[in-house]
Amino acid sequence: MATLPSIIIATLLGSVCTLLGASFVLLYSKGKSRIFISSLVSYATGTLLGAAFLGMIPKALKLSSPLTISATILIGILIFFLLEKSVIWRHCHEDNCEIHTRAGTLILFGDAFHNFVDGVVIAAAFMADRSFGIATTVAVLAHEIPQEMGDFAILIESGYTRGKAFLYNFFSQATSLLGAVIAYFSLKTAEAAMPYILAVSAASFIYIALADLIPGLHRTIEFKNSFIQLVLLLAGVGTIAFFVLKQ
Repeated sequence: MATLPSIIIATLLGSVCTLLGASFVLLYSKGKSRIFISSLVSYATGTLLGAAFLGMIPKALKLSSPLTISATILIGILIFFLLEKSVIWRHCHEDNCEIHTRAGTLILFGDAFHNFVDGVVIAAAFMADRSFGIATTVAVLAHEIPQEMGDFAILIESGYTRGKAFLYNFFSQATSLLGAVIAYFSLKTAEAAMPYILAVSAASFIYIALADLIPGLHRTIEFKNSFIQLVLLLAGVGTIAFFVLKQ
């Protein structure tokens, strides 16, 4: 399959699945939703770390020097730290998120920006390798579903009707396709930028996993729940490893 159709299908599939995940909030109680989100966050952590360390960083190192790639990743992490401080880039998985409940409409802006970046990441991954593109799509999908579920709940708690919350989430998801298409045509004419795009993408995945997802997992200290988290995390890494080893 040609690269561009693969990219479009991946971003559209990701958007549809994310919206369906968000609508899960409408169908189930808060208790069941939180159990599902907690499990998915554990799996998402593994997919993000796997995609960064098994896919993006090794591919970037093949295209540029180790020092350049390491510096780019470091700069990327610092940039995402600043973006999260400005509430443009963030991950809420609960409906009582203190910062973002105070800024309901900013959630939509942040989502649109974040989804645009996810589209760029997916496009860059597919242009590097089709199997890696699939693995990256899985990682994006795994961490986007629990985030959108949390955002959806926050919007409803902030006074949005369920219909408007779903519609606004749809428009914010559409920016991923825009980002993917722009990245495809931009990177196709500027291949020299590919290693840096992969390095920054790795930085975003590492930052999300370590700064946003893992701290939430540490709220549970019971052995049984911790063991389940570890199994799901390893399953996430294993999913990415499966696609990477197929290359």
